[in-house]
Amino acid sequence: MTKQAGEPQWRTSSYTERQDCVELAALDADSIGIRDSKNPAGPRLSVTRADLRDLVSRVKAGQLDRC
Repeated sequence: MTKQAGEPQWRTSSYTERQDCVELAALDADSIGIRDSKNPAGPRLSVTRADLRDLVSRVKAGQLDRC
């Protein structure tokens, strides 16, 4: 598949060793796209940069861990 002009540049974490992970892409100045690398044509989420920062902070702090 050839990348189309204007198509988001999807990337994974540098810590990823496998291909089954979450990918992120800048969609515009304030929006980040999130998708599953195993299903790149599947559903995608779009969140603001601020919401993504908040989510990552909460994950790192353990606030979303299940008991």
